[in-house]
Amino acid sequence: MNDQGRAALLRIFDAAVAAAHPSLRLPPHLPEAPARGRLLVLAAGKAAASMAEIAVAHYRDAGFDLSHLRGIAVARIGYGGEAGPVEVVEAGHPTPDEAGLAATRRVLALAQEAGPDDLALVLISGGGSANWVSPAEGIDLAEKQAITRALLRSGADIGEINTVRKRLSRIKGGRLARALVPARVLTLAISDVPGDAPDVIASGPTVSDTTTSAQALAIVERRGIALSAAARALLEDPANETPKPGDPAFARAEFRLIARPADAIEAAAEAVRREGYEPVTLGADLEGEARDVAQAHARLARELRAAGRRAAIISGGELTVTVRGGGAGGPNQEYALALAIALDGTAGICALAGDTDGTDGGVGSPDDPAGALIDETTLARAVATGLDAKAHLSDNDSTRFFETLGDLLKPGPTRTNVNDCRIILVN
Repeated sequence: MNDQGRAALLRIFDAAVAAAHPSLRLPPHLPEAPARGRLLVLAAGKAAASMAEIAVAHYRDAGFDLSHLRGIAVARIGYGGEAGPVEVVEAGHPTPDEAGLAATRRVLALAQEAGPDDLALVLISGGGSANWVSPAEGIDLAEKQAITRALLRSGADIGEINTVRKRLSRIKGGRLARALVPARVLTLAISDVPGDAPDVIASGPTVSDTTTSAQALAIVERRGIALSAAARALLEDPANETPKPGDPAFARAEFRLIARPADAIEAAAEAVRREGYEPVTLGADLEGEARDVAQAHARLARELRAAGRRAAIISGGELTVTVRGGGAGGPNQEYALALAIALDGTAGICALAGDTDGTDGGVGSPDDPAGALIDETTLARAVATGLDAKAHLSDNDSTRFFETLGDLLKPGPTRTNVNDCRIILVN
C-alpha cells in the first residue's frame, strides 16, 4: 500500500480517537465529592478502567480521603489498568463471560449498600452491555451468551440488541438506578451508538427506558432468535417491564454525555484539512449493512474524483454484518473489502475503516484488529497472492484477506469507544 496515503489515514484516525479519550473528556464533568457520605465509582465498558483511573486521580489531587471511595470497573479484556481503590476487572466482549458475571454481582451488592449521603458516580462506555452481565431469574449465563451471539450474527443493530438484553437482565434498562436508591447518582457516559440515546448506551443501566417488551418480542421474531421458555416468559411478563420516565428510581439520578461519535468525526474533519483535503462529512450516525454502505461510498468517491476534487469522505456510526459465511471479520473490515471491490482499482483513492475502540469483530483478544486499509493496489496485490476478494466477502472472511496483505488496522486497545471512523481520501 502507498506509504504516504497510509500515513495520512493513520494520522486522521489517531486524531479522531484522541478527541474522544476520557483524559480529555472526563475531568470537566467530575462533580465535587460528597461532604459526608462515600463516593462509589461504578464503571463498565471499554473505557471503564481509564475513566476510573482519571476519576480516582482527580479526587486524590483534590484532597478527598480515598478511604471513603469504593468501586468496581469492569472493562473488556486487554482494556484494564490500575485505579487505586477501584477494583478493575477484565471481562468478555462482545459475548459476556464468568468474570463479568462475578464482577456484576459485586457491583449490584455495592449498589444495594448505598445510603442517602453517598454519591454513586457511574462511568459507562460502549461495551458495558457485555461487561455488566446479570441474567434475570430463570436464565443463566450460557443462555445469555447464546442469545448475544445469535443477535450479533443476525445483523441486528445495537439498539435492537440492547432492547432485548434489557429484559433479560438485573442491571440493564434502569435497574441499576433502582438498586442505588436512595443515593444520589451521576452517570457520565461516552456514547458509541448512533443518535447517542442514553437508554441504548451500555443498555441504559441508570436511565429510564424508552423501549418496550413488545418491541423486544418483535425483534426476536424478525431476527429469528431462538429463546427458551423462561427467556420468552421474561419478554412476555408485564411485571418484568423496565422502569419508565417518572419512576421514583430516577428522582436523584442525573445523566450527562461527555463524548460522542460526532466529536471524533469533527476531529477527523480538522485533521483532513491539515492534510490538505476538503472534508465531505456524511455524519456520525450511519447505519446499515457494511457491504451496501461501501458500495454507496465508492460511487461518491468516484464522483468526487471525476469532478477533480481533492477530498476526504468521512463517516461514523455503526454498520452491521449479517453473517452467512464461515470466515472471520467485523463491520469495518467487511466495509473495507466491499469498498475495494466496488472501487476496482480506481487510481488516486485510498481508505481506512476502523473502530475507535481498537477492536472490530475478532475473538475477544486485545490484539484483535480494529479495521483495515485499502488503496488502488489492493485487488492487484490480492490476485498476486492468490486471494479472491469476492470469495472472501461472500464468506465474511475479511480478516484473513487483509491479514495476508498486511493491511489490517491494529492500534491495540484505545481505552475509549465512540464507534466507527471511516475515511476515504480522493486525490
